[in-house]
Amino acid sequence: MTGQGDEPADGPNWPRLILRVGAIFLAVYLLHLLIDWATAQAEAVGNMPLMLGLMLLLLVTYTILMAIPFAPGIEIGISLLILKGAAIAPFVFLATVTGLALAFLAGRFIPYAWLHAILYDLRLMSACALLERIAPLDQEARLSLLKDRLPPRLHPLAGGGRYVLVALLLNLPGNALIGGGGGIAFIAGLSRLYPTGPTLLVMTLAVLPVPMAVWLYGADILPAN
Repeated sequence: MTGQGDEPADGPNWPRLILRVGAIFLAVYLLHLLIDWATAQAEAVGNMPLMLGLMLLLLVTYTILMAIPFAPGIEIGISLLILKGAAIAPFVFLATVTGLALAFLAGRFIPYAWLHAILYDLRLMSACALLERIAPLDQEARLSLLKDRLPPRLHPLAGGGRYVLVALLLNLPGNALIGGGGGIAFIAGLSRLYPTGPTLLVMTLAVLPVPMAVWLYGADILPAN
């Protein structure tokens, strides 16, 4: 939900875009290598608890990436599904939902001053700037700001269709450019416009179709295959 004014008037920030895409490929490649290494080590010694423990550690890492605003978490999850297929689909689903829930709950309940300090320490300056803009606004002004930062055709969804809006944005290709899954969930919580229970349910249902389809039919159903 970045503003249209976040990019320079003459086009996107290409160095930043290239770095972001490079970070996605690097993270996916490293996770891919680590999963292969963990599997090989476990098979070599016949130690399934070792493999499960290492897989859990890697998925916790992915969960943390998913929860961080403006990190390309969902793209990493899709890439893992393409590389590893049905076997990893349930774990990717659980990690994705957990990461989104953490991001939403952080935005929803952590005091603004604490959030700003944490984001500043992490050098997430875009998130800091957004927080500074949202913090002094009441709910009506936050809703108006949300509408202003969306394409005109999505304005109706910022009212009664806010849950549909979140689901659409989470499944939007390339959503890392508008904050990533963690950023979308974080902003939804930060706006204080979304009740906790229904929003977490919507997020769970929104990310379910792709992992479930890969689990049932394999990674060949994904476009990259």
